[in-house]
Amino acid sequence: MDNTAVPTITLNNGVEIPQVGLGVFQTKEGAEVEQAVGAALEAGYRLIDTAAIYGNEAGVGRAIKASGLPREEIFITTKLWNAHHAYEDALRAFDESLRKLDSGYVDLYLIHWPLPMEGKFVDAWRALEKLYNDKRVRAIGVSNFTPRHLEELLNASETVPTVNQIELHPLFQQKETRAYCAERGIAIESYSPLMQAGEALEHSVIGNLAQKYGKTPAQVILRWHLQSGFIVIPKSARPERIRENLDLFDFELSTDEMRQIDGMDQNRRIGADPDTADFK
Repeated sequence: MDNTAVPTITLNNGVEIPQVGLGVFQTKEGAEVEQAVGAALEAGYRLIDTAAIYGNEAGVGRAIKASGLPREEIFITTKLWNAHHAYEDALRAFDESLRKLDSGYVDLYLIHWPLPMEGKFVDAWRALEKLYNDKRVRAIGVSNFTPRHLEELLNASETVPTVNQIELHPLFQQKETRAYCAERGIAIESYSPLMQAGEALEHSVIGNLAQKYGKTPAQVILRWHLQSGFIVIPKSARPERIRENLDLFDFELSTDEMRQIDGMDQNRRIGADPDTADFK
């Protein structure tokens, strides 16, 4: 697929991010992640989303180098892990991520979780601001932040996050967080967009639309994310699925069909709760 067909979203600092990317959570370091990223880049993806805790930044970096594509054509996101929220620790952690990625800069750097019980995410944010001001990252943002966490961050900072990457799928739509972010110009990025357990894929609304359009249930859900204005990062290590997850631009859901999927919301979180998640 020609990657020019993939739309971009302009973040609140003017940086453009592709609206569809490859997530590499739980993709093994080494051959598996290198092959997945290589297949994605060949298929037309230009956004790759990794994190320090995934343990595969080095493989992502090798695959990008092996692709032969100019670095500036690829948008790399990585994330600061929870054990490194202290200011100096965050700067060191970024240096380590950059070394593993073998890149001169990162396009988007996120605080992975707020860990409100630790009370250090504002310190981490100040480190990200320094990295941004030093032009070592093109954009900074957060992941798994609720309106309460964002409010605390914004009250202590002049820099509005460009992105909030959150669990988001038809059965868990996070409408309060989305509304809060929309009011402040913070882009929403969906992880687990298909719901890991697969239940959303088996819903009758999704199945009926898949049959109507000659698409897979996954493609229908990913199309819903796109038309909702989200950045979306489906994860797969299988080349055929990676290609399928980008084949989203030859159909469009109607307003009524979008409403049907909006109506599937059950507030069904499958991942950790950001208010209580305390893993390091």
